[in-house]
Amino acid sequence: MSELTVKADANKLNEVLDFVDEQLDQAGCELKIKLKIDIAVEELFVNIANYAYKGIVGNATICMDITPDPLKATITFIDNGTPFNPLKKPDPDITLIAEKRAIGGLGIYMVKKSMDEVLYEYAGGENRLTIKKKLLA
Repeated sequence: MSELTVKADANKLNEVLDFVDEQLDQAGCELKIKLKIDIAVEELFVNIANYAYKGIVGNATICMDITPDPLKATITFIDNGTPFNPLKKPDPDITLIAEKRAIGGLGIYMVKKSMDEVLYEYAGGENRLTIKKKLLA
């Protein structure tokens, strides 16, 4: 398992994506799947950066594990910010036109739809959001 800890600051997004992409590339991840993972990583990290610490800057840790059979990435985002389970938020009504939809929630909805599994737990003062995705179609 590999781990990266950075300030929970949106300016660190490229560092986080580089960390994830390096491991996906080494594992032979298909480009189409890599792009889906990158979108999910961006959404989740930026949410931590913008909302977890309520005006102060804390850290975010990204733990990544790749298993061989089936070839799958497991990425866990850990922060010590305000407890928040984004999976409890109702999915947006995507049948409505944009002007009629409530603000927020579309990003986590996209993450849930594009990943094979999305899990959340709050334990020991930490938010832990985990995404899992098979790396080959």
